[in-house]
Amino acid sequence: MDPKRQSSAALPGFSAPAAGFDEPLEMLHACHDRVRRSLDLLERICQRVEQSLVDQAVHSAAADVLHYFDRAAPHHHEDEEQHVFPRVLAGCDDPAVRAIVLALQEDHIAMESQWAALRTPLAALATGHGEGFDAAHLAAARRFCALYAQHAQTEEALVFPTASKLIDDDAKQAMGREMATRRGARLMPPV
Repeated sequence: MDPKRQSSAALPGFSAPAAGFDEPLEMLHACHDRVRRSLDLLERICQRVEQSLVDQAVHSAAADVLHYFDRAAPHHHEDEEQHVFPRVLAGCDDPAVRAIVLALQEDHIAMESQWAALRTPLAALATGHGEGFDAAHLAAARRFCALYAQHAQTEEALVFPTASKLIDDDAKQAMGREMATRRGARLMPPV
């Protein structure tokens, strides 16, 4: 095996405890923790590709990143688009907050487009074909990471706290049920 392609530093996947559907805003915040772990994993993949240290750990890490951004991220965005952003736009009089929410909606479109462009070369990397993950893909991955990280930070600092004040307990329960249904999760009946 080529020594440049070997490495003792593993790139593990991740698992994390999460809030439940009975706490939908906390669940969205916990999703951001998983987003950050996935972005960190993508950055470490980029570093390893730049160092010509592409090995099975990199392939596995690429598969983990694909899994998260193909499956969980779209649900998370839909949760925000269906439940958080409309309530903030409808219930907040602050024009600066409203402008930020509109910008975050545009971010979702940009992130979806960036992911679509990044997905194919990352999928090739996940299946053992790292030679096609070039400088342009590295730059695209880093732009994606930067946009996503800033987006999550803005939501946590401004939008989620505002939404928390605007969404009452009944609406939160309905939101949680819809989020669970979207993911095919079965909810336990209230005790």
